[in-house]
Amino acid sequence: MSAAQDWTMDRNRNKARARQTRIALVSALCAVGLAGCSLGPGSSSGSIQPSGPGAMETVVDELDAPWSVAWYQDAALISERDTGRILEIVGDGTREVGVVPDVVSGGEGGLLGLAVEGNDLFVYSGGPDGNRIQRFPLTGSPGSVGIGEPVTILDDLPQSGNHNGGRIAFGPDGLLYATVGDAGDRDQAQDPKTLGGTIVRLTRDGEIPSDNPFEDSPVYSYGHRNPQGLAWAEDGTMYAAEFGQDTWDELNIIEPGKNYGWPEVEGRGRGDEFVDPVAQWSTDEASPSAIAIQGEHLFVANLGGESLTRLDLSDPQESTTVVNTVGRVREVTFSPDNELLILTNNTDGRGTPGDGDDKLLQVGDG
Repeated sequence: MSAAQDWTMDRNRNKARARQTRIALVSALCAVGLAGCSLGPGSSSGSIQPSGPGAMETVVDELDAPWSVAWYQDAALISERDTGRILEIVGDGTREVGVVPDVVSGGEGGLLGLAVEGNDLFVYSGGPDGNRIQRFPLTGSPGSVGIGEPVTILDDLPQSGNHNGGRIAFGPDGLLYATVGDAGDRDQAQDPKTLGGTIVRLTRDGEIPSDNPFEDSPVYSYGHRNPQGLAWAEDGTMYAAEFGQDTWDELNIIEPGKNYGWPEVEGRGRGDEFVDPVAQWSTDEASPSAIAIQGEHLFVANLGGESLTRLDLSDPQESTTVVNTVGRVREVTFSPDNELLILTNNTDGRGTPGDGDDKLLQVGDG
């Protein structure tokens, strides 16, 4: 049985367990206001199910430049880029799980991606000596989650006011993948001996897998400008979204050792020298910050395009707008019970905040 099949079976078992604990999850969500409760700042409101495709209900509001959502059991953990805080949705709103030590924020940098594997939280953030990935032990249970002392598993990553990458995710092979931006030094993206403009692959302890494409290197693919969202289809195919510069944003299928062209080419390029994206969008239309896959559909959270879009993996060049009324969309994720959620990002210095921004929103089936 292949790793992808193992992963699919595990995913289906996880879905079944989630359905079996639906009553507990609904109770927890109702506690945060998804039952029409009237709550104060940082609170939740609405109903457990949006009323139709594209309809939305607020899960929690008044977040400060939120960036990523990760799930620990049935608990949603949220990172805030500039404060360095990790929040948990609980009670009548949010509670602080902890503050990541020594976060250096500024521009697009700060506390970025989160990923959970087992009882550990993996965090991508800016530190005093560059961007880094750290592992924190998780303590407690939903409603009282805490974090222990960090272990740094990769550091000295390129850091700048922009192009920091920052998404992290565990693949179907059980390994940790992270997107690393070129940090404004575009030429390093064409050198797989550097980490700028790459997607890296590590064990949970920060070791280099023996089957990585470059010997003694965490680099899995290179030639990226500012790669962002990561997701895997049910057959194990790996996808990544990427911010372009002036012309084209990209959706790429990621293969080990391949060169994705930046800065020599933006969007579709020159024959076999570089890997072409399977979809591209104008930079005004998209700025794809995160992606998530459910079945044959891939969802894209767009900052510049101020939308959530959906595409069919069988024809990824065509997309459908699901949400376009909430401003900048930073994150898209599925809960353990398969509910579609997005994070707005209107308080990040580039948006126009509205009442209650920023928000975690539950979206009806797109």
